[in-house]
Amino acid sequence: MQLLDYTLGELLEKYAIEAPDREFMVYADRNLRFTYSQFNERVDQLAKGLLYIGVRPEDKVGIWANNVPDWLTFMFATAKIGAILVTINTSYKSSELEYLLENADIHTLCLVDGFRDSDYVNMIFDLVPELKNSQRGNLKSEKFPMLQNVIFIGQQKHRGMYNTAELMLLGSHIDDFELEQIKENITCHDVVNMQYTSGTTGFPKGVMLTHHNILNNGYAAGECMKFTHKERLLVCVPLFHCFGCVLALCAIITHGATMVMVENFDPLMVLASVEKEKCTALHGVPTMFIAELNHPMFSMFDLSSLRTGIMAGSLCPIETMNQVMQKMNMKDVIIVYGLTETSPGMTATRTHNSPEVRATTVGFEFPNVEVKIVNPETGNDSGVGEQGEICCRGYNLMKGYYKNPEATAKVIDKDGWLHSGDLAMKTPDGFYRITGRIKDMIIRGGENIYPREIENFIYNMPEVEAVEVVGVPSKKYGEQVGAFVKLKADQELTEEAVQEFCRGKIARYKIPQYIFFVDEFPMTASGKIQKYKLRELSLELLASKGIEVI
Repeated sequence: MQLLDYTLGELLEKYAIEAPDREFMVYADRNLRFTYSQFNERVDQLAKGLLYIGVRPEDKVGIWANNVPDWLTFMFATAKIGAILVTINTSYKSSELEYLLENADIHTLCLVDGFRDSDYVNMIFDLVPELKNSQRGNLKSEKFPMLQNVIFIGQQKHRGMYNTAELMLLGSHIDDFELEQIKENITCHDVVNMQYTSGTTGFPKGVMLTHHNILNNGYAAGECMKFTHKERLLVCVPLFHCFGCVLALCAIITHGATMVMVENFDPLMVLASVEKEKCTALHGVPTMFIAELNHPMFSMFDLSSLRTGIMAGSLCPIETMNQVMQKMNMKDVIIVYGLTETSPGMTATRTHNSPEVRATTVGFEFPNVEVKIVNPETGNDSGVGEQGEICCRGYNLMKGYYKNPEATAKVIDKDGWLHSGDLAMKTPDGFYRITGRIKDMIIRGGENIYPREIENFIYNMPEVEAVEVVGVPSKKYGEQVGAFVKLKADQELTEEAVQEFCRGKIARYKIPQYIFFVDEFPMTASGKIQKYKLRELSLELLASKGIEVI
């Protein structure tokens, strides 16, 4: 596969010229449709609006929104002017947003009114009280000196904020020539996107990804699914993840195909949209496919148009894989494995692999990507069937962690290999099988959760002496969060009190589902806590309460 050298803007313009009337983006629930030409015009107008309010190349533009129609408009508009889009998890609460605004040097923050139980507008007013008394474009925040603008994605007006309609109008004051001049200086190796992922320290790090990284990774994913320009991909995975903005969007834009969007995951909306728009592909984590298959109205929908798609985020039960292939007609569904740091695809199964291979392995190397397994103790290559750390090298490696060269050097060695922290083995047939994690990361329904981050937060409770967070097996989510808490002498706490302390402060999916109070932790001779023994203990304790989790 020959690597592409386009920027996001160049690729959009290519199809706006070559296939102007082909649909690029569709929202079936409201019959909202943009052709490539119409979408490109809207992007240019928004790009000029961003220039008008002072956004310049390399400025960081944060986007805190679910899959609303203008999410992608902002992605392409920032790309065209050389700004860097910083994607923000919709589940974030105030403390997480505060860290990201500061660490990422956010210049302009774009947000919707809220998501689920979170009120984004009030959160930003609490974090940036100066906003209510600032003229738009004249924000001076004591806590966030880099923050210049806040944009509300929608028609509503909020104090101190622009909205998208106003930005579009302001864009008419910028000459097309100014936008063209800026575009000429953008290359495919410039950073276009920054996504935050936690590390073993528990502090999130900004992964810098280039046009070259994400477009080629999306193109490769599309090639693994045998995409053509006729594909209609139903996108119900969040755009703030690489799954959405790379394996979905970039697979589509590199093939000149069509995206059918769902604003928030709803199995009924997914099934209805697939039928209405005759979608050929569908992405999701295993829990999404299970929700669709088990919906009481599943049999009412015609899914015969489906052929392929990607299942990722966690290993898929073979029974689910068979049902997706048979009942949903997705004979060519594939599995993709990777990390945000690898843009994200590193390995994938292919359409011709057996259901068993697709359910029990993560396939083999992406085109133009090298993968190897090394012994984490010796650094030597592991043989076939030997467990080791899975490593990757190629065009898909991130440019680095933002403002964190030390952390970058820890994961990318001097020979250019990225060390994933995941344990794997290679089968005699050349497929990779993920066997565990060197880090104690928890994967709950496709969301990566880092125990240290939750432990650090629970330590703020005055009653807590020590806390250890582990993954507890779950039929529905793969893993749930379990916290083992040791209290200080003469202190008392309830499970509900710990959960309530977390509620509204950290993302809902990170809040421990299970709390276990213990007097001591299992230790090694050298004094290290044995987390695998805590996982075993969690099953015993839950069983004693009559709770079955596996």
